[in-house]
Amino acid sequence: MSRKPELKGRAARLARLLPAGRAQAARTPFVLLVVLLLGGGLIGLLVLNSALSEGSFELADLEKRTKNLTDEEQALQRDIDAYSSPDALQRRARELGMVPGGDPAFLGPDGTVKGVPGVAAPEPVALMAPAGPGPLTPAGALSTAPPVAPAPTAPPRPPDDPAAAPPATLQPTPTPTPGR
Repeated sequence: MSRKPELKGRAARLARLLPAGRAQAARTPFVLLVVLLLGGGLIGLLVLNSALSEGSFELADLEKRTKNLTDEEQALQRDIDAYSSPDALQRRARELGMVPGGDPAFLGPDGTVKGVPGVAAPEPVALMAPAGPGPLTPAGALSTAPPVAPAPTAPPRPPDDPAAAPPATLQPTPTPTPGR
């Protein structure tokens, strides 16, 4: 007794176009599509979450490395500051055998002497080459050329003296090159 009423006219023609037995079959692909989209979305979110957490671990490692490198840079800068202080430079210069120079004199472009040269620095006695064979001291290691006698200097003349002729220009003395 579950007989369906018979349709007439326009309803009958529409019923023939859309059969009633396929309604269940058309719903199954739609449900599968929705399940696949939801599953793919969940898997995509899982992959995205994993990539973000990996990136955050890498960022933490890079921040730690940056902090260590910054600390090292600051330590090196402190060392440079300590070595370049005037006291440290003076101590190191004395260790190398350097002595303070006197007041400098300058030559002008026309050959006039400007300023009064100070007294030559005394030569240290402790930094001489050894008498016998042996290693050279720093004073002997700095120069292998024979010593050159200092050129005589003329006494400074006042610039307003008309009789004062410009001093003669000094020619550099050539030094022999070893091995030639």
